[in-house]
Amino acid sequence: MLGLGAAGYPAAGAQAAPEGDGSFGIQLLDAPTDRRDDPRAHRYIVDHLAPGSVIHRRVRVVNNARDTLHIELYPAAATVNKSGFHFLPDRATNELTSWMSVKPASLTVDAGQAVTPTVTITVPPRASAGERYAVVWAAVSSAPGGAVRQVSRAGVRVYLNVGPGGDPPSGFDMGELTPGRGKDGTPWADVTVQNTGQRALDITGEMLLSDGPAGARAGPFKVAGGTTVGVGQSGKVTVPLPRNLPNGPWTARVDLRSGPVSRSASARVAFPDPGETGLIALFTGANTTRTVVAVSVLVPLVLLTGLAAVARRSRRRAASQAA
Repeated sequence: MLGLGAAGYPAAGAQAAPEGDGSFGIQLLDAPTDRRDDPRAHRYIVDHLAPGSVIHRRVRVVNNARDTLHIELYPAAATVNKSGFHFLPDRATNELTSWMSVKPASLTVDAGQAVTPTVTITVPPRASAGERYAVVWAAVSSAPGGAVRQVSRAGVRVYLNVGPGGDPPSGFDMGELTPGRGKDGTPWADVTVQNTGQRALDITGEMLLSDGPAGARAGPFKVAGGTTVGVGQSGKVTVPLPRNLPNGPWTARVDLRSGPVSRSASARVAFPDPGETGLIALFTGANTTRTVVAVSVLVPLVLLTGLAAVARRSRRRAASQAA
């Protein structure tokens, strides 16, 4: 997959979540052409490359402070586990970071100005297949000489899959919905997500409540933050809800997505009293793998049952005519 100018396009509006105080930031400017409809690729470096490939991605570093800043740029290691996407400390390295470089690696940016460094990823010809994770940091350090050295960082995540052929498939299932209320009475809902594909997922979405007390409707309510679910792993996304929400029962429709992959399902749910967890609700809906499999098995059984009934009626009719 080539870079901008051959198989890339401007990833306008991409933003990176800053770790620091917001006085500077970094955002992705380029994304692959074949991921034009993938919102993740507008925010992060998300790609699938064959061994021996090289890509270049521009990032925009902006100084929002009142003073000139000296900013360092470098790749650092990251991992994805059961609790999500994690940045390793400081300048930790892994296999992916050894393939990466940022030029220029350091720069001085005047107040209110922006620069566009380039991130290069060079995959070795004999690289093994699989997905790897890293982050491109823009970092500002406090002046030397103090007892404590402070570092503020803002970064762009990197999800790189290596292997022959096309991009491995992405997919997920929704398993169950667990309602609850905090001790202060604030309700929430946890949705279990199982990654059924071969790429890590960043789950976003919302929940709409309907058919509540006196036919009430509420929402939609957005999923809190973003939940990353690794390959072969499961995780939970949380939907925070307003404190004055009645217990219900409600019909909860949940729409979740990761990039171009989306799932929708519904469940009947009732929220408990403060400080308690409610009864687990199972999803139904045509867009969950669970339901699709059930339908694909059920339809032939119904058809066969119907054919058997027709055959019995035909035999009885023939017998009566013969008598």
